[in-house]
Amino acid sequence: MKTREVDATTVQALLAAGVAAPSIHNTQPWRFGLDPDSRSILVRVDRRRGLPMTDPRLRAQYLSVGAAVFNLRVAAVHLGWHPVVRLRHAGDDPDLLATVQLTGTAEGAQPSLQVLYEAVERRHTSRMPFTGRPVPDSIVSEMISSARAEGAHLDVPDILATRRLLRLTAAAEARNAAHPARAAEARSAITAPGADAAYGIPFTALGPQDASGRMPVRDFTGALRVPQLPALRFERHAQTALLWTSHDGQEDWLCAGQALQRVLLTATVHGIRTSMLHQAMEWPDLREAMAGSRRRCHPQLLIRFGYGPEGARTPRAPAHLAHGSVTEAE
Repeated sequence: MKTREVDATTVQALLAAGVAAPSIHNTQPWRFGLDPDSRSILVRVDRRRGLPMTDPRLRAQYLSVGAAVFNLRVAAVHLGWHPVVRLRHAGDDPDLLATVQLTGTAEGAQPSLQVLYEAVERRHTSRMPFTGRPVPDSIVSEMISSARAEGAHLDVPDILATRRLLRLTAAAEARNAAHPARAAEARSAITAPGADAAYGIPFTALGPQDASGRMPVRDFTGALRVPQLPALRFERHAQTALLWTSHDGQEDWLCAGQALQRVLLTATVHGIRTSMLHQAMEWPDLREAMAGSRRRCHPQLLIRFGYGPEGARTPRAPAHLAHGSVTEAE
């Protein structure tokens, strides 16, 4: 049987999916390469895209790369390939975090990935208020199963537990605002209206603050004199989901990133909007408190989800793939 070739059309489709992944502050901390002999996409972390104050351990950076790896898997299945992922590759190349090898046909891949492909391009973070209409239990169960399929856990707390998680997030947001270096780092992620920027968050993608003060939306602008949306009332009873893993190593972060993206795409397929509340994960004591009384629980991200307006698009840097070398996405 003749071996299929990885042609330019396949590569471009894979890269378009990869760069559509979410990343902290839209830093897009990934680079892609191609090993044509093994038909593998090489996924490296771009440490130049780090956030030393917000993410000193690079945990969120690894989550972002993991999300890109999952998008590559979804695109590969859509294109008729069976993707085989290997995490944490050669020790002599510490930036190489994963390889996605294209093998056989998609018949051996998980059929559930195929239905997620259309959502890859549609998924956007929505920082706007949601309606408060409860998401059906069947969809919530599917989101929980999506995380479990990637080796992670997704807990959907009740109203009281959700309020506790939001209070911890609000405490982290207050600390960030009072920390000059952290506040400056957040402001640096904002791109000015009309700016031709490939990274960062445009003003059009920012949301309002909650007029009631219940929802701890990250304030990227701080004291900047910039146009801001008037405060709006967010949903009274927010629906949240805590993504966590049983261990907290670098490979666990990559798995958590894949689980995160699978959850987000599953929600998008059903018309559910999502936003990410990461603030408490940036302070070790608050991150530990997010786990509550659970043992061996390492929180990775708090997800807010519900029905509401679609989020605005954020820019993406084009990924130019070079055979056998690293992609420069700039």
